[in-house]
Amino acid sequence: MTDLNAKPEIEFPDGPAPEGLEIIDIVVGDGAEAAAGSTVDVHYLGVDYESGDEFDSSWSRGSSINFPLRQLIAGWQQGIPGMKVGGRRKLTVPPQLAYGPAGGGHQLSGRTLIFVIDLLGVS
Repeated sequence: MTDLNAKPEIEFPDGPAPEGLEIIDIVVGDGAEAAAGSTVDVHYLGVDYESGDEFDSSWSRGSSINFPLRQLIAGWQQGIPGMKVGGRRKLTVPPQLAYGPAGGGHQLSGRTLIFVIDLLGVS
């Protein structure tokens, strides 16, 4: 049973990173559905696909975050719509849908990223 009140753990992936966005529902929510133009309230954990190192987590900061989807990386803009409040979803995001190719100026440029996202609210 998945505890949505606890920080998720991500199993280290096996094999090469996927070339496209990979969306896996860990828990399907039963609340309001996120749409492309939504503002979402989420808890999330982000790790590097290759190293497994955590690079960001709202859980570590102790509070969820709230923001419009249109302000986020393309992987989130494509991977969250359709998700329902109360759900937990894993997104594996290739570089072109995250922070771009290596050398792009962001510390995560060129990296495939894994996010586990809990959708707490949508407006």
